[in-house]
Amino acid sequence: MAFQVEGKYALITGGASGLGLLYAKELLRNGLKGVTLADMSEEFGEKALKEIEEEFGPDRAIFVKTDVVDYQQFDNISILDAYQKTVEKFRNVDILINNAGILNDAVWEKQIAININGTIHGILLGLEKYFPKYKQGTEALIVNISSTAGLQGYGHVPVYCATKHAVIGMGRGWSDPFLYERTKVRFITVCPGVTLTPLIFDMGGRNMGGIYEEFLQKNGEKWVSQEPDHMAKEMVNIIKNASNGTIWVVEGGDPAYEYIPAERRGVLSKK
Repeated sequence: MAFQVEGKYALITGGASGLGLLYAKELLRNGLKGVTLADMSEEFGEKALKEIEEEFGPDRAIFVKTDVVDYQQFDNISILDAYQKTVEKFRNVDILINNAGILNDAVWEKQIAININGTIHGILLGLEKYFPKYKQGTEALIVNISSTAGLQGYGHVPVYCATKHAVIGMGRGWSDPFLYERTKVRFITVCPGVTLTPLIFDMGGRNMGGIYEEFLQKNGEKWVSQEPDHMAKEMVNIIKNASNGTIWVVEGGDPAYEYIPAERRGVLSKK
């Protein structure tokens, strides 16, 4: 069954610029009623709100300064605060897009905290505190942003690959039918390929140096890229049509396709 975007409210982490902002705009073009842009950059947040107001009119978006690593509301910039301000403004929250992330193995501990812990924080608060009370209708939606790096290895950023593999694992675990029947939250995982955003510009130095930098220099030109606008349009199509627990790839400017992991021989208890 399709997910209805019209009239819904979304919270997008990393939403003040890049793909996060493009997701917000494309969803608004498809009937989304309001959106919270949760991001650390106040400068980008202010600019994003002006752009949204110019295209869609007033009161369609708010910006909340948010550190997704902060789960306990220190200094009022936690992901909890982003949720709370969303429901204070819009009275509802129906969609979470866990988009916040960095690509920088040179600061791998910070990268793990943002890409993994930050994603988990958004999921837990949605499931346990906000979606049960504030979703419209019978179903809410969480979209976790992984990467094609979550489906294979890239030798220059192995830690980044590990974080994006983890994001896929979250979607597969939390979408289990047993959990879905109790939460009524649909999980979708989206894996963008190389997309021309600031995340991939100037990759030199954003690794652990040495052989990792050498790998980048030898292989960087082999990867086919795509435009951000294409990624945003495909994202909306996925949100509308994807089934719970599915994994979707968007790369090379081609239409999105579902990635189906290979089956393995399961070993079940005979008791």
